[in-house]
Amino acid sequence: MAEKKKIIINVGRQFGSGGHLVAEELGRKLGIPVYDNELIIKAAEDSGFSKDILTQSDENRSMFNFSSFFALSKYGPSENYIDDNSLFKIQSDVIRQIAQKGSAVFVGRCSDYILRDMDCCLDVFISAPLEDRKARVSERNGISLEKAEDLCRKKDRTRETYYNYFTFQNWGVASNYDLCINSSILGIEGTADMIINFAEKEGRL
Repeated sequence: MAEKKKIIINVGRQFGSGGHLVAEELGRKLGIPVYDNELIIKAAEDSGFSKDILTQSDENRSMFNFSSFFALSKYGPSENYIDDNSLFKIQSDVIRQIAQKGSAVFVGRCSDYILRDMDCCLDVFISAPLEDRKARVSERNGISLEKAEDLCRKKDRTRETYYNYFTFQNWGVASNYDLCINSSILGIEGTADMIINFAEKEGRL
């Protein structure tokens, strides 16, 4: 029996597009682990920082005071802040370590850029019309459609700023990815199936 090929799928996504759900479906269908919030926990364990400080930094750019946290780590001495670049390095190291070990699905966090030198990567971006995204966010968060729309726009701006700053590329621009999909057309499972079909035709699976 032929050995299964190693594949890394990096999933970028608009807020409310169901990108995380698509990633989970990919992991289930392919039998490989999915890393999203798990990366925060792993980064905290490896670096010595409280996971709370890394959670606050999740795809955001800012300076975080953590005088109330234990912060002695291999990334630098204990101080009263950790800067953007240090946070990004911690996260990048964890992503590379995981990717070296085997197949995986990574959600966001510039994983497509961090792993750009690995031939086994498939970079995907999940989008959806704003009307569909705000409806999903409204239902999921129990908020009005107006507040859901504001949240979608705010989260997308934050992700775009974070991605563009660290990668020197443009978040959500088709030329940066192997495949861009509107998840509203095929639904969550159908979108995952399309990504798998694409990967197979590309010889990635």
